[in-house]
Amino acid sequence: MINKYRVMTKADVINEIAEKTGIDKADVTTTVEAFFKVVKDSMSEGHNIYVRGFGSFINKKRARKVARNISKNTAIIIDEHYIPSFKPAKVFVEKIKSSKKVKVMAEKYSNVDEEVD
Repeated sequence: MINKYRVMTKADVINEIAEKTGIDKADVTTTVEAFFKVVKDSMSEGHNIYVRGFGSFINKKRARKVARNISKNTAIIIDEHYIPSFKPAKVFVEKIKSSKKVKVMAEKYSNVDEEVD
């Protein structure tokens, strides 16, 4: 399958921020790493993080459920637990929806998928 989207690594993000702001890469790296640490530490303590105009990092509750191991034909109980989740802000979603570049890419790759099938 053809990769439809450009994948940005953390290093790519750091490089782009350094280029756009003129801030030294080492300082940008420290800041980005600190941001990720704050998000992980805060969420592991049960706090959600809201960034106006960007989105929310939230702990989503998953209910207790019974799952099946089909290879052994046994039931396993998965206890209630929380998972990290990201919910984009309306402004963020609208920016993506109205992006001409995303629409062009989607059309381009939907034709490729049809040809592959």
